[in-house]
Amino acid sequence: MATQYVDQLEFSSYPSGKSQGKHHIIIVGAGIIGVCTAYYLTRHPDFDARKYHITVIESKRVAGGASGKAGGLLAMWAFPQQIVPLSFQLHQELSDEYDGENNWDYRRLTTVSLEADVQETFESDCFASRETPSAYDLKVPLPKKKKRSGNSKRPMSSSLSSSAAENEMKQGDVFLTDKDAQESEGECRNPTNLPEDLNWIRTNLVRDWSSLGGTGSTAQVHPYKFCHYLLNKAVETGAVDLILGKVTQILFDDVFTVSGVSYIPNMDNPEEQARVKEVNILDTQQLVLCMGPWTSKILPDCPISGLRAHSITIKPSTGTVSPYAIFTELKIGSNKYFSPEMYARKDEVYVCGEGDTLVELPETTDAVEVVREKCDELYHYVSKLSPNLSKGHILKRQACYLPVLNVPTSSGPLIGETNVEGLYVASGHSCWGINNAPATGKIMSELLLEGEAKSADISALDPGLYFDASVFE
Repeated sequence: MATQYVDQLEFSSYPSGKSQGKHHIIIVGAGIIGVCTAYYLTRHPDFDARKYHITVIESKRVAGGASGKAGGLLAMWAFPQQIVPLSFQLHQELSDEYDGENNWDYRRLTTVSLEADVQETFESDCFASRETPSAYDLKVPLPKKKKRSGNSKRPMSSSLSSSAAENEMKQGDVFLTDKDAQESEGECRNPTNLPEDLNWIRTNLVRDWSSLGGTGSTAQVHPYKFCHYLLNKAVETGAVDLILGKVTQILFDDVFTVSGVSYIPNMDNPEEQARVKEVNILDTQQLVLCMGPWTSKILPDCPISGLRAHSITIKPSTGTVSPYAIFTELKIGSNKYFSPEMYARKDEVYVCGEGDTLVELPETTDAVEVVREKCDELYHYVSKLSPNLSKGHILKRQACYLPVLNVPTSSGPLIGETNVEGLYVASGHSCWGINNAPATGKIMSELLLEGEAKSADISALDPGLYFDASVFE
């Protein structure tokens, strides 16, 4: 991977002082939501570097959590539909403007769902005697196979947890283009008649398959590259400071309006870290928490938690494979199934699978525990389906936490000002953070600089509907 955009970013331990006398906006978190918020602020017509200054505070590294370890699938049938069409369009516009094809591997692709029977291959296998892993609770939702009237599709996945599935059903129908409605009918197809260029799957194991979307409605990015590129573009304006430190608390003035934050600088030298003291940044007009599942560490009443998800990247034996996103349901025994997801990238294949809540959210992204066995299980299963992967090798074993909104009436995210003046939240995007980041960033720029969202109706995503930000432990 090219590292030029990673190497260009320079973080400081302390404020530069450039915000003095200016309208100061602090963004906590340099994941994809924080990055897009900073980027679109600097591109807003009302933004003037002589009047505004932005400080991004990150505890460990850019895209250190799910933003750097996600699959990067973009789909018009994602949720919530209030912002999905806008975000899908913005992804294309960003790619057109900055050559996303080469800078962050943006491309359109085809998405399919397939069922395969691999149980015979497990009879003498050490995994056969184990309890089948639970399905990934917040998988990217898939359209039903049953044909629906008109050109509408409702995202749905049989592997979603019941509560997540109920939330999915509340999102309403997703309207696709005529072309994609035809491609995404979801009718059962002849398993021996897979698309000709999908030649890295063992056809003889496939029992059923369906198309979920063509190049008109699905695409992908490499999220780690995307984050670094956009953040560099924001920093180039001279109006953005990057600080490496862990925010410990929000500061308020006498009338309980946000006035700043306290943070502990993150030093490379352990001896320096032991001596470092908490730093206060004051004279802040607006504070945006883009902390994913860590949001509730600062706002205890915020109903966002973390779901740990393991993933791997594989170098295929052929070097590359055709551009497909594949959702699988693999039968590995009597009434036993496993459903990994496979996203072909330009030079690797990303695979994710089961999620769990066995380990509580750690303090930082660096402390996320990666269970090697879970990663090896992923490789074991997908290698049964693809000779290109079985003869390839694992490049990365990783885990991250998805920000899940724990309310019965919404799947998230939360975007907007809380009931505390000057305090904003942009978090809880579950498995669609990469997909919805540009729209979230653009909307946040409108809220911060104009006082209202102009690009989409986000009234149902208002943080004030779901928690009281003034509650502190």
